[in-house]
Order: sequence, then C-alpha cells, then structure tokens
Amino acid sequence: MATVLDSVRAFFAPSQTYTIDMETPADVVARETLLDRAMGADRRKKSSEKIRRNRLPAEGLALVARDGDGHLIGTVRLWNIEAGISPEGNPIEALLLGPLAVSEDQEGKGIGGALMRAAIAEAHNRGHGAILLVGDAPYYERFGFFAEKTAHLVMPGPFQRDRFLALELKTGWLDGAVGMIVASGRKLA
Repeated sequence: MATVLDSVRAFFAPSQTYTIDMETPADVVARETLLDRAMGADRRKKSSEKIRRNRLPAEGLALVARDGDGHLIGTVRLWNIEAGISPEGNPIEALLLGPLAVSEDQEGKGIGGALMRAAIAEAHNRGHGAILLVGDAPYYERFGFFAEKTAHLVMPGPFQRDRFLALELKTGWLDGAVGMIVASGRKLA
C-alpha cells in the first residue's frame, strides 16, 4: 500500500494540497459527516448500501484524502462481494466500490480521481479480479468502468442499469457472470 500511496503522492506533489492515506478508526465521524453532506439523507436507502450494511470494507481498501492540516476531505471504500456466478456455477469474487465522496469545498482539485486511481491500484496489487459500482458513467468511464460486464448481473433492490458499471482488473474475470450481487466480506462484530 505504501508504494501505491507514495506513487499517488509523487504524481500530484507539485500542486497538491492533500494526501491519500489509509482510513483509521479516528476517521469514522468525519467520514460519516462528509458522506451525509455529499450523498444526502437518503444515502442509506440505496441498493449499494444494503450490500455494505453490517460489513467491514475489504482489507486495505478504505482510503481517505487529507488536507494539509490532516483533516479528512475525501473518502472511498471497496467491499467484498460475489458478482453472481460463473457459467460453471461458481461464485465470482469481486469488489463493490463506494461511496466515493469529496468535501464540497475541495471539489475540482482532482481528489476524487486520485482516490479512484489509488483504490484501483491497491485492489489490483491485492490480487482482486474486478470492481463494480453504481455511479455516473461519464465520470467512471475514464477509469475503465463500463456497463458491458454487468449486463447479466443485478443489484438487490432498485438500481439504474446504465449506472451499474464494472472494471476488470484481470481480463475475462466477469466473462459469463450472471445473477445477484451479494455481500461476502467480513461482518461487523
């Protein structure tokens, strides 16, 4: 993780006023406040939230952005899921990304993009095969997320098909994937 974070820091060092780091238990209140502001009061009613409820993020895949004073100004987390089943009937392990949020007063500084690149790189380094998300296609396509690989997958509860996107970290990982997305990660104690 340190190598990925150092690379992100080095890439943005000349003009950045923030750093990307691992989330800590001390970040919980600031993270939840940021998410409430960025996502609105209904954020806990979304299909993605049903998958995350009572789970812990995937190991090493809860990242934050901090300003120069160390305050949390951005967050992204990835969650272990099963992305349906393979043609052979085996569950397909993957990750669900979200939510991604940046403090309103910090938007437009590349923080969201830096969090995305760091999360994708760390998921790849940890050997994961694919990342799925529900989000704005025009934003996430620049990171390689497209709806093609989710065509035969469904979220629990309502979701917009054109916003259900995937990025394969290993070529062919989602080939033939079909079925419901379900949580598979560690449960909260």
